Amino acid sequence: VQLQASGGGLVQAGGSLRLSCAASRLTTDSNAMGWFRQAPGKEREFVSSISWREGRTYYADSVKGRFTVSRDGAKNMVYLQMSSLKPEDTALYYCAAATDTISLRNYRNIAYWGQGTQVTVSS
Repeated sequence: VQLQASGGGLVQAGGSLRLSCAASRLTTDSNAMGWFRQAPGKEREFVSSISWREGRTYYADSVKGRFTVSRDGAKNMVYLQMSSLKPEDTALYYCAAATDTISLRNYRNIAYWGQGTQVTVSS
């Protein structure tokens, strides 16, 4: 499974961005997809996940109410709509796939990673 992330960029605080992730195919170990981020000098952290079948979503507390994850099963695409962006959201954002949404919350359980896309929020 190959994951291709896109949509990062530079935005002012309070602005919005939408990240996209395209999956080459779906397998039993990619029943859930989501996003992690990593800021310089920090560990990679879970942001959000969604299950392909039920569309069940999970969010890190730091982004709850501001970010929305969605999927398009017909296109094998997952999106992360980010609003009310803050400078602390600045990071390299990674698309990820795992067996289920619970497993996906821990980066050690990720089956597939996409390349990162940079999000920079200026104050």
